[in-house]
Amino acid sequence: MPPLAFPFFLLLISLSASSSEAGSIGINYGRVANDLPTPAKVVELLKTQGLNRVKLYDTEATVLSAFANSGIKVVVAMPNELLSNAAADKSFTDAWVQANISKYYPATQIEAIAVGNEVFVDPNNTTKFLVPAMKNVHNVHASLAKQNLHTAIKVSSPLALSALQSSFPASSGSFKAELVEPVIKPLLEFLRQTGSYLMLNAYPFFAYAANADKISLDYALFKENAGVVDSGNGLKYSNLLDAQIDAVFAAMSALQYDDVGVAVSETGWPSVGDSNEVGASPENAASYNGNLVKRVLSGSGTPLKPNASLDVFLFALFNENQKTGPTSERNYGLFYPSEKKVYDIPLTAEEVNASSSTPSAVQKSQVPVSGGEASTTSSSGQTWCVASGGYSEEKLKDALDYACGEGGADCTPIQPGATCYNPNTLEAHASYAFNSYYQKKARASGTCNFGGAAYVVTQPPKYGNCEFPTGY
Repeated sequence: MPPLAFPFFLLLISLSASSSEAGSIGINYGRVANDLPTPAKVVELLKTQGLNRVKLYDTEATVLSAFANSGIKVVVAMPNELLSNAAADKSFTDAWVQANISKYYPATQIEAIAVGNEVFVDPNNTTKFLVPAMKNVHNVHASLAKQNLHTAIKVSSPLALSALQSSFPASSGSFKAELVEPVIKPLLEFLRQTGSYLMLNAYPFFAYAANADKISLDYALFKENAGVVDSGNGLKYSNLLDAQIDAVFAAMSALQYDDVGVAVSETGWPSVGDSNEVGASPENAASYNGNLVKRVLSGSGTPLKPNASLDVFLFALFNENQKTGPTSERNYGLFYPSEKKVYDIPLTAEEVNASSSTPSAVQKSQVPVSGGEASTTSSSGQTWCVASGGYSEEKLKDALDYACGEGGADCTPIQPGATCYNPNTLEAHASYAFNSYYQKKARASGTCNFGGAAYVVTQPPKYGNCEFPTGY
């Protein structure tokens, strides 16, 4: 799993240098949770969603077996903790490939091996093992060559944007000096020689959350905006992810590796976050991922590489309840463990085309109020605050007590016999109280959170016949 500084949202964006074809959408399948469906059910879920590419974080046997004969292409991973052994002993790597790759291929359509993950920011300092481990893995491809697999299965390693010394403007992109000679150049040379590509984990969410006063939310979410002109090359950027990708391309170009492709192996947006995680909400996650899917399937490249299509693995398939760190870490999923959608976005070209007649489908909230019914009435820019699903009764009650007490929310309408007492459920009452607090605070950023128990919606909530106020 990714270090906390760059949480995973599983996205693999493969930029092929000369392709003008539409990209493809896949998804990262993380399993740091104790409540996920079985791998067999996951395979069926992916099929029903029209997804035929998936990225894993290991080579767990039951998972690889479940994907056999499924028609779904799989990216597997050698975890960071194995890099030292892989670098020191070729026989270890040979045995690993035989046990974790050859054993399952071709029934399980393994298309790439991710060696380690964001090792430059790994607290265990596995950087020095990365390139030797990758070379050892590639050497084992000689044993796969008998089956003509040495060209079918690529070897790479996901890179965090923190490997860049400079990323703004994109044209100034450069790698950290201390990484260039010992790691970056050997890595890029390895990728060039093997015909592979660089995997990149890129999260506009982090850049926005840390600089919300400087970065337009619409720019981060692929919505219509004025754009940003790169002062170095004059190119205009309409979204932050393109700028991040091009910063990496610029850094590679500075080292004379223009011919190596880039794959964004992770990107995403959390649906829930802590109060200091500005922008984390279901509607923003739906906008980011939904608009990204549309952009990828359009076939367009970045301003610096306009003919390079994007292949995307979204992070992540599920919310993962055992991940540590801020609340956002556990809420990148498109699905709850119950297989219910956290929010609804198009994932296939057919769905994108079907929604094209309603341009606002992704930009306005597609997130139904949990426990209630989403109204189809246009909100005309108004927002409301409601309780999030999936939180414990105790946490929700504590948040409700705070809103009605110290928070100063008007909770009179949810008292017994009052207009909004029914439906008499904790979630309905909490939603009313949260919204009252949110409206009293003039809908200021961070006032609809309650420790992750609430989020903002752009359609008027509906619980029975109770009308939620829009201001005080």
